[in-house]
Amino acid sequence: MPMPNKKKEILLESGTNELEVLEFTIEGKHYGINVAKILELMRYMEVVPMPNSNPFVKGIFKHRESVLTVINLPAYLGHAEKADADQDIFIVTNFNKTLSAFHVHTVEEIHRISWSKIEKPDPAIYGGVDGLATGIARVGEKLITIVDFERILSDISPTQGIQLTDIDKLGARSRSDKPILIAEDSLMLEKVLVECLTKAEYTNITMTTNGREAWERLQSYKATGEPIENFVRLVITDIEMPQMDGHHLVKLIRSDPVLSHLPVVVFSSLISPEMRIKGKEIGATAQVSKPEINDLVRIIDETII
Repeated sequence: MPMPNKKKEILLESGTNELEVLEFTIEGKHYGINVAKILELMRYMEVVPMPNSNPFVKGIFKHRESVLTVINLPAYLGHAEKADADQDIFIVTNFNKTLSAFHVHTVEEIHRISWSKIEKPDPAIYGGVDGLATGIARVGEKLITIVDFERILSDISPTQGIQLTDIDKLGARSRSDKPILIAEDSLMLEKVLVECLTKAEYTNITMTTNGREAWERLQSYKATGEPIENFVRLVITDIEMPQMDGHHLVKLIRSDPVLSHLPVVVFSSLISPEMRIKGKEIGATAQVSKPEINDLVRIIDETII
């Protein structure tokens, strides 16, 4: 099933601070997912239930050479269960190196939106660390809630997320106070990242919630007139973030004479062969797919020690 109103070009130009959002509905409410996470759209089909599975797992079905798990997104988001074979859709996703299918009621259209127009949800309203919204986009008169699909997948299958215990596999380590600046919008992942890097003996970590905040922090370091290395030796950034995405942040750093030499590692669930091309074009030092925390730590070791 083709994507609605989708242009032929799949990838946006690198570093434009834009994304394409597929709008879908559940019980008439408007939600969104980054098109970069979508493999394809499929008509609703019957699936095989799995005994003793997570209550939000609808079942499984054969998809070409793979067996896909179908996640009951209406139920997960607290909506009434409904299945209309003539209208309902499976959104087949590919992120975190995992193929999954999410059941939704309808798909509407694709919107090209600047990250600067996407607002971070109020934690008091959207659940703080446990919240399921990564951003709110206004399109005309509609408010589209961009759903944290990574959070859902990690909740349903915890082994798909970053594992603190993986750090133990790295063996004995030496403490380092070399400063690291991180841009990550997910409060849950921020907490996990700090725990993992602290366990890996990196003790000087500054967190920012999006690319714009990280960029403003870098500018404030420059304004002191001191060597930039006194404040930051390495930047780690997610790609998907409200206000400014990670690719645009990398592009700004590479265009700044004072900052351009800084190593910048992209740490994202969206890393794919196509995304690696984009990251290389804008000058990323390295690109690591979530949840490979050990690979991230090894690159930090190689880069700043």
